[in-house]
Amino acid sequence: MPPFFPPRPLDGIRILALVGDDYEDLELWYPKLRLEEAGAHVTVAGLMQGRTYAGKHGYPCTSDAAITDMEAADFHGILLPGGWMPDKLRRDEKVLDLVREFAAHGKLVAAICHGGWIPISAGVYRGVRVTGSPGIKDDLMNAGAIWEDTQVVVDRHFVSSRKPADLPAFMGAIVELLAAVPVP
Repeated sequence: MPPFFPPRPLDGIRILALVGDDYEDLELWYPKLRLEEAGAHVTVAGLMQGRTYAGKHGYPCTSDAAITDMEAADFHGILLPGGWMPDKLRRDEKVLDLVREFAAHGKLVAAICHGGWIPISAGVYRGVRVTGSPGIKDDLMNAGAIWEDTQVVVDRHFVSSRKPADLPAFMGAIVELLAAVPVP
């Protein structure tokens, strides 16, 4: 029997994923591996390149790059995992500028759970239909987002989900959206 090779609808797609201490382990690793399986190249960036960050549940992730060196023009989308990490990273102006650039150019902005804190602080959720952790529902609404309590919400290039149990729906929506992106 020949080996199984899944379809690679995301060949040529480049995604920036953010990492920092206390990231939600599953919300970084599941999307990273699923995107790579579909053919995308994922760059994981933290405040420092080559630093190993500990997830909330202890799983380590070593950053490929420093956030300060990243440019939205080099990627098709950004992944914002949850955990307590987003509360720290949303204080970094480069992080906010990156999210604003992705949003302004109609590129994927994908946030799960508390990852929505970053687009809130970047000011890009006004009038956008989203979901997220119920713990940040009021923050989302106060930022002008239109809250929905469902597994995944897709509003143009914004994709959001509530929690790790929603990851299959989250990633299904992301892969579908990115598969339609023209790649030279």
